[in-house]
Amino acid sequence: MILSGIKVLDAASFIAGPVATTIMADFGAEVIKVEPPMGDGYRAITGVAGMPKTEAPYHWLVDNRSKRGLALDLSTDAGREVMYKLVAEADVFVTNFMPSVREKLGLLYEDLAPLNERLIYGSMSAYGETGPEAGQTGFDTTAYWARSGLMDLVRPDPDGDPARSMAGMGDHPTGVALFSAIMMALFRRERTGKGGMAHTSLLANGYWSNSFMAQAALCGAEVPMRPRREAAANALSNHYQTKDARWFIMTAANELKEWARFPTAIGRPELAADPRFLTQQDRQTNAGVLIAILDDVFAQHDMAYWREAFRASKITVGEVAKTEDIRNGEQVRAAGITVPAADPGLGADVIIDSPMWIDGETKVTPGPAPEVGQHNSEILAEAGYDEAGIAELKLRGAFGAES
Repeated sequence: MILSGIKVLDAASFIAGPVATTIMADFGAEVIKVEPPMGDGYRAITGVAGMPKTEAPYHWLVDNRSKRGLALDLSTDAGREVMYKLVAEADVFVTNFMPSVREKLGLLYEDLAPLNERLIYGSMSAYGETGPEAGQTGFDTTAYWARSGLMDLVRPDPDGDPARSMAGMGDHPTGVALFSAIMMALFRRERTGKGGMAHTSLLANGYWSNSFMAQAALCGAEVPMRPRREAAANALSNHYQTKDARWFIMTAANELKEWARFPTAIGRPELAADPRFLTQQDRQTNAGVLIAILDDVFAQHDMAYWREAFRASKITVGEVAKTEDIRNGEQVRAAGITVPAADPGLGADVIIDSPMWIDGETKVTPGPAPEVGQHNSEILAEAGYDEAGIAELKLRGAFGAES
C-alpha cells in the first residue's frame, strides 16, 4: 500500500485532526492513537442530547478506525519520555491541542523537531497559527460554520434564523486539508530529507468552502441573502416537492441549454412558446409564475416518475436524501463510497470510506477503532521497553494514576 512503512502518532482529539490520520491508515500507514488515560472526550459525544443512539460507536469507528491505541499521561515525565521515544522514530505527528496545552505537555513543534529532523508535524487549529485569535478554542460549528459566513447565508428564509450545521460537517473536509498538507510535506521530505510543520485551520477551510461568496465580498460586492424558494430569480435553480412528499433540487448552471429541453421533459412542451418564458430575461422576470406552475406539475407524480423523466432528458437534479436513502444507496456502494467492514462485530456491515482513491493502489479494509490504551504493551515492546521497563513506567504514572 502506498503509505506502508509510514509511522504516525495521532495525539489529536475529537474529529478534524484524527480524520487526517484515519485517511493515512486507510492507505496503509501505521497509526498510533495516543489518548490520555481517561480517553479522548470524543468517545462520549454520542451521549449528548440530539445525537443518534445506537450501541455501535459509529463516530469513533469512522474517525479512528484501523489505528492502534496507546494511553499516556503526558503531564508526567514518564509519559513524555515514552512520547519522545516514539517521536524519534515517527514520520508524522498530529495534534490539535491548544498552544498553551502543547507548551504544558512539551508537544510544541519546537519541542519535537530537535528529536527527529525528518518529522512532519501536523497542526490543526481553530483559527490559524498566528494572529490575535490563534490560541482561541473552536469547533467546526463555531470556527468553520459560523465565522465563515456559511451559517448566515445557508438559510431557507432570509428573515428566519441562521442554519445550524450537522455534527462534524466542517471537521471532515478540514481533516482532508490537513492530510493534504501532511502529504505535501512528506513529498518535500523525499526531495530534501527534512521534515517540517504542516498545518490548516477550521476557519481557513470555512472560508475556502464559502469562497465563492467570500471572494465576492473581498472584491467589493454586496452579497445578497438568498430569497425564499417562491421568490427565487431562477425557477430552474430551485427545489420542488413531488406527490409522495419527496424533495429534489435543480441547478441550471447553463439555464439556456437546460430550458431548451426542460418543458418537453416535464410533459409541458407548450411552456416553450409561452410569451412569459421565451427569453432568459422573461423567465427571470416571471420566475414566481413559473415556480408556481412547476409546483403544480411536480406535485402530480411521485419521485420515481420524475427520476426517470429527468434521466431520460438529461436534466440535472439531486434528490434530497433521507436516512433510509443513506442506508440503501446502491450508487455509494458501487462507487466505493461505503465499503464492507473487516469485522461484522464492529457494529456496521459497511463503513464510509475516505473520499479519495489512486488507480492501482489498494486501501486497508476498515478495521476496528482502538479502545483506550488497547495496544500499550505491544507498542511499548516495539519501542524497546521490556517488562521491567514497562513496570517502571507504570510506577512513575506514565499510564495514569490507576494504571
